[in-house]
Amino acid sequence: MREATQLVHFDACPGEPFNATCTPIYQTATFDQESAGEFGRYDYTRSGNPTRDVLESQLAKLEGGLRSFAFASGLAAITAVMNLLGPGDEILACDDLYGGTYRLLSRILARRGVSVTYADLTDLAVAEKAITPRTKLIFVESVSNPLMRVCDLRALSALAHAHGAKVCVDNTFLSPLLMKPLKLGADFVVHSATKYLSGHSDVTAGVVTVADPQLAADMYMIQNGEGAGLSPQDSYLLLRGLKTLDLRLERQQRSANLVAMHLWNHADVTRVLFPGLPDLANAQVHSRQASGTGAVVCFETGDAAFSQRVVEALTLFGIRVSFGSVSSSASLPCNMSHASIPAAVREARKFPKDIVRLSIGIEDVRDLIEDLDRAFAIARREAATIEVKVGGAAVSTGRSGNPAVAIPTGVRAAGVALFSSP
Repeated sequence: MREATQLVHFDACPGEPFNATCTPIYQTATFDQESAGEFGRYDYTRSGNPTRDVLESQLAKLEGGLRSFAFASGLAAITAVMNLLGPGDEILACDDLYGGTYRLLSRILARRGVSVTYADLTDLAVAEKAITPRTKLIFVESVSNPLMRVCDLRALSALAHAHGAKVCVDNTFLSPLLMKPLKLGADFVVHSATKYLSGHSDVTAGVVTVADPQLAADMYMIQNGEGAGLSPQDSYLLLRGLKTLDLRLERQQRSANLVAMHLWNHADVTRVLFPGLPDLANAQVHSRQASGTGAVVCFETGDAAFSQRVVEALTLFGIRVSFGSVSSSASLPCNMSHASIPAAVREARKFPKDIVRLSIGIEDVRDLIEDLDRAFAIARREAATIEVKVGGAAVSTGRSGNPAVAIPTGVRAAGVALFSSP
């Protein structure tokens, strides 16, 4: 079956005698056993639960893996992978990561004797120079948050394996529908399922998927032994959210492409960061390894105070630290999702203070664009008007001089090659 069909046609109730259409919520901590000398399929929900098992089976199929493991949050899922490392081991991570991941790698794992090195892993030569005999894991994001940088996952995986290291890819931005890192050579794929997989801002969850039987055994030991598995209720909600993933993502991607092009043409925007734009660094790499752009659009205005005014003037975009929901949201990563990264580190990595991250929902895109325009107008009234002169005439080319591009009348709902490379 194709993925859109698979999302709604699966064995929802394995072994259940009543042919329920939806997976029941097995809201129980324990299961009675037939005898005191032999355990049945389930004994204790921490070790296994029918509702969570259906969810994990569905996730593994979508990701093209052997087994998936559902955790209480995205960071719990990442932590489970990191718990395979020991004192003296080293992580090589991309230098543009979600702030919570940075906190885990740099402040918590350090107490366990696990070190981390950050490098620009979009450059394979830099990655090869940074890897050492102590490197046991390379950690990257499918599209980095929020600078939208793209690593060549196939080449990076080959490099890691040649040095005896594993690769973990955080695929939250794209979901299994748009990228399957395991097929590109990654050993672990993690998701904050709170975002696109759930899609409704009503579940906090994380997922790890593997293809290797030994890694599957290792991950189960950690899930069961540490007790951070997803609850039956949340497993049910996440499974329900998954059913509409294809529909949601199709609408969100289409709208995100239109929003990105509108911002590209906007006089108050200096730079747009979005995988569907031709000027994205490594855009060709992205087109080879992903089948879509995702629905997060980032932009800069050249002025952190102006960016904050824009965000606070929005009405349809809620100000939130998360993304991937059916309703649109906006955030200032420097102040919000990435605030846990020390200011000195952000400064050293030239993290833009003015960057705005938009998560595009399923609303009518015309309303979203109008809301953005209203917010920019309000912000302009509170700041100096910017006028770019080209050939003696005032034109709306953006502060960086982005060439004006007309919004296409027909937009592909999926696929990265929406705007052909120059």
